[in-house]
Amino acid sequence: MKYRTKGTCSSAIDIEMDGTTIKSVAFTGGCNGNLKGISKLVAGMDAKEAIERLKGIKCGFKPTSCPDQLALALEEILQNQ
Repeated sequence: MKYRTKGTCSSAIDIEMDGTTIKSVAFTGGCNGNLKGISKLVAGMDAKEAIERLKGIKCGFKPTSCPDQLALALEEILQNQ
């Protein structure tokens, strides 16, 4: 699934799932090293756990962040399963 982010430096997130388990995550744009790290950390994690850990994280004065956008994308995926 490709998720278009809103309010972040990254413009999109590509997410591959196996049921409710995150197989892979790849961000387009954003802070390259940090987002590669987040992608590796959530690989193999249950989507609900990732949502609990990442949802609501803010970036500076922005109301969202790349991790928060990932949580929103995962929620959308789970709702459509």
